[in-house]
Amino acid sequence: MTDRYNRVAILLHWLIGLSIIALLVLGLVMEDLPKSILYTGYMVHKSLGLSVLVLTLIRIVWRLTHKVPSMPDSMKPWEKFAAHAVHFGLYVLMLGLPLSGWAMVSSSSKGYPTNFFNLFEWPHIPFLVDIANKSEINHTIRETHETLAWIAIALIILHAGAALKHHFINRDSVLVRMLPFLKPLSVKE
Repeated sequence: MTDRYNRVAILLHWLIGLSIIALLVLGLVMEDLPKSILYTGYMVHKSLGLSVLVLTLIRIVWRLTHKVPSMPDSMKPWEKFAAHAVHFGLYVLMLGLPLSGWAMVSSSSKGYPTNFFNLFEWPHIPFLVDIANKSEINHTIRETHETLAWIAIALIILHAGAALKHHFINRDSVLVRMLPFLKPLSVKE
């Protein structure tokens, strides 16, 4: 049997991953949404982003307290290093993107609330609400948020591409470990 991630790790991976993809797509098209659904688009974006933040914190605790499957012995040292570097970068982005989005909303002069999936109002970051040079700070945070989003797109493509390469070219267990329904391909002869 292939050494796989446990069910909680798999669930968190896919919940966060699919949420991030939805966030990136929505972020790219949000400004082009019709005015009639623009507010809803922003609220969904903010709610999903905050969900990613909370799920990521849970995932980090889970990751620190549970063993992960080892990488295949066939992986070269540089591949293992690259995999760890990309995973680390993704964790930084899973925290940095929602935090920068929350900071952007908190430092906005418009003062719009964040209605978390219409369940409750998520608070602004207090020290950013009454900060001096609000416009300049908000602009810097907005630019940071957008830059992080583009970096996330690049790392997600790299991450998914590497997983597919491992499955279809290397025919090892890397992708199988995170997909409970997938069977390993037979080794090439």
